[in-house]
Amino acid sequence: MFKPLDIKEDSQKGNLHSTNAEKVKCLIIGSGPAGYTAAIYASRANLNPVMYEGLQPGGQLTTTTEVENFPGYPEGVTGPVMMEDLKKQAERFGADIRWGMATAADFSGNIHKVWIDDNKLIEAETVIIATGATAKYLGLEDEKKYAGGGVSACATCDGFFYRGKDVAVVGGGDTAAEEAMYLAGLCRKVYLIVRRDELRASKVMAERVAKTQNVEILWKHQTKGLLGNNGVVEGAVLLKNKGEAGEEEIKIEIDGFFLAIGHKPNSDIFKEYIHTDEVGYIKTIPGTSKTNVPGVFACGDVQDPVYRQAVTAAGSGCMAAIDAERYLSEKHS
Repeated sequence: MFKPLDIKEDSQKGNLHSTNAEKVKCLIIGSGPAGYTAAIYASRANLNPVMYEGLQPGGQLTTTTEVENFPGYPEGVTGPVMMEDLKKQAERFGADIRWGMATAADFSGNIHKVWIDDNKLIEAETVIIATGATAKYLGLEDEKKYAGGGVSACATCDGFFYRGKDVAVVGGGDTAAEEAMYLAGLCRKVYLIVRRDELRASKVMAERVAKTQNVEILWKHQTKGLLGNNGVVEGAVLLKNKGEAGEEEIKIEIDGFFLAIGHKPNSDIFKEYIHTDEVGYIKTIPGTSKTNVPGVFACGDVQDPVYRQAVTAAGSGCMAAIDAERYLSEKHS
């Protein structure tokens, strides 16, 4: 979503520094619930925020057909509509929301530099990173074909729609085990599709899954494709013992197909300056949105490997804007 670019390469560096800089108080990188909420609060605090939405304006929620767990929508709402509502609210208070993608950053000085689309330079007193995290997929064409029709990367978000139905979870780590356990409380049956002959999950989580009656672990299975009708998932085609003697193709009937093979935080372009964990999630000072660089803040899924919910992302966006406002107030006092 946010393309990594090594600004140290001489050829690129020359191009980047050839652009006249636009100076702003507050730059917000990325949209979605975190970015838009940060824009609302920053605008109301007279920070005159400039936001660049990124490659996917509205973030991951724009691929969600129905959102029922965000406060304020008693009848539910589609992801794109909710994101448009948040965007309009931010614009109402004066946020300057633009199309463009952050491609490079230099946080080595007191003024933070960010390049947009490889050429436009923004010099910001504060930067709010809200670039999100991208769910990892298997790379099957069917994942795109049935997106919004049974394929999901978030059991907590979409599990409710599969109450009393049969679903499958792909993955072998703690996340997959947690998703399977969550779905087991809602669904009639959960297939846990594991590529190896053991779980990578912690021993405690592995034991919990094994003891759950309506979870069936399919060891040494890989997904070949999905079956369905009118864009809705009805089953999956699996390969058992792929590449080994006794390889066989089997089919399972399911209504939902959940990916739980991890997320990739969109933090690559900041890693030279911003501390991240081993996966790439930005580290913030607990209880704040502050990073290790003064004046640079992070919110939403790019710094949250645990909850990854729209409402928690929005809350962290509020925190980032307040932290940015206080930073500027102290700086200019």
